[in-house]
Amino acid sequence: MPRHDGPGKLLFTGADWNFDKLQRTHDAIARIAHDELGLDTYPNQIEVITAEQMLDAYSSIGMPLMYKHWSFGKHFAADETLYRKGMRGLAYEIVINSSPCISYVMEENSMAMQTLVVAHAAFGHNHFFKNNALFRQWTDAKGILDYLDFAKGYIQHAEERHGQRAVERVLDAAHALMSHGVHKYPRKRPFDLAEDKRREKEREDWFQQNYNDLWRTLPKAGISAPVDEDLAERKHALGLPEENILYFLEKSAPLLAPWQREILRIVRNIAQYFYPQKQTKVMNEGCATMVHYTIANRLHEQGRIDDGTLMEILHSHTNVVFQPGFDDPRYSGLNPYALGFAMMQDIARICTQPTVEDRAWFPDFAGNNDPWATLRHAWADYRDESFILQFLSPAVMRKLRLFHLHDKAEDDDMVIKAIHDERGYRQVRQTLARSYDIGALEADIQVADVDLSGDRRLIVHHRVANGILLDSAQAGHTLRHLANLWGYPVQLVEVDEDGAVLHICEDVGPV
Repeated sequence: MPRHDGPGKLLFTGADWNFDKLQRTHDAIARIAHDELGLDTYPNQIEVITAEQMLDAYSSIGMPLMYKHWSFGKHFAADETLYRKGMRGLAYEIVINSSPCISYVMEENSMAMQTLVVAHAAFGHNHFFKNNALFRQWTDAKGILDYLDFAKGYIQHAEERHGQRAVERVLDAAHALMSHGVHKYPRKRPFDLAEDKRREKEREDWFQQNYNDLWRTLPKAGISAPVDEDLAERKHALGLPEENILYFLEKSAPLLAPWQREILRIVRNIAQYFYPQKQTKVMNEGCATMVHYTIANRLHEQGRIDDGTLMEILHSHTNVVFQPGFDDPRYSGLNPYALGFAMMQDIARICTQPTVEDRAWFPDFAGNNDPWATLRHAWADYRDESFILQFLSPAVMRKLRLFHLHDKAEDDDMVIKAIHDERGYRQVRQTLARSYDIGALEADIQVADVDLSGDRRLIVHHRVANGILLDSAQAGHTLRHLANLWGYPVQLVEVDEDGAVLHICEDVGPV
């Protein structure tokens, strides 16, 4: 019988896992992660779940304690059908940005796969969550689980008190506006969910005692209201323009009850929690993939896992980082795992074995012989857009055969503007970086004005970029949700960079 204790001894044999093997493997991974790679992580909590529980986690946006909503059940049914028919696989793990960091692993995994996902999630993602500047600024890892428990209880209590349909109506509208419910600029102090939860009763009391003077007098039917001449004063009083639409509605919608405002706050707090993840997909997955790849090979070098285990891990790793070519029927864009891992490996190579080209492009770290310090710095201080702009090398552009495709609606043909050569490197890098800029990916929509002297119409502006208007059907549906929360008519005005009106969409008010 092989021994499983002491250095150089196998951590496990065979595919079956148990909790002793998991603990032993976790501890061996932790020694490499902390002592050799210099990772700084939250305490770990490993939870083993079934395939059905993994599907349930999918449906509720990957959160362990989530309030109920019909859309989660819809996603569960769709994902389960595809999974049962063999048309979709399941993630080997889901990891929660919390302290302790919770990693959910599937009980169907082999012990080799458990080794991979512990290294990937419990140490790779964990380190990134704890150290990246966006996550430090915008998320509260210690408070998120307690806050979700509070949110789940609050929604349940609201359903019991006000009815399921009434609560569902608010949640539907809030979810429709969720991507426009985040603060995008740094706070003066870190986000504190525990403090936010504690002040819920204070907010309810404040709303009941302080009703905005702007809403005390309703317009009377049949009477022509005077023209409002003090636009600047009105906008100042309402804090306009405001790009966080859920925040504006929570604070200023005239007809919402305190419990409805609190639900809006819950939804936008959850949206804020996910905001950094939308900006760091390439870096986060690249970090975790680089970590699990390095740790698996180090365990094999140390004699802690056998050849078969390493081959199983590398087989899964290869599938994860597979990147189809642009002319492959399977191509659906750049795989964030593939791009992130390629860039992480390339940074390590530049640190230890730089070429003349590398020294010209990256004089600050080429040949410094400290790849993990360089990687930790990049993981801490960048997001996808700036990371690609700063660290994407000609070597990776050649490896992935990147090129810049220029496509405009008014042109008959698409044009290759730049390829991976001396003349095109910088343009390809800049173009790829811009494609990860969340400011360019999401529509710039702001609350612009409220017609206080007339029918209290809410006026929302969409600043059109590159001539791309909103989809009219989706805009109409979203506008209806906005009107239901506002309580009066709403108007969406699409304007170009010069302020010229391109399109107007209106909703007459709540139904």
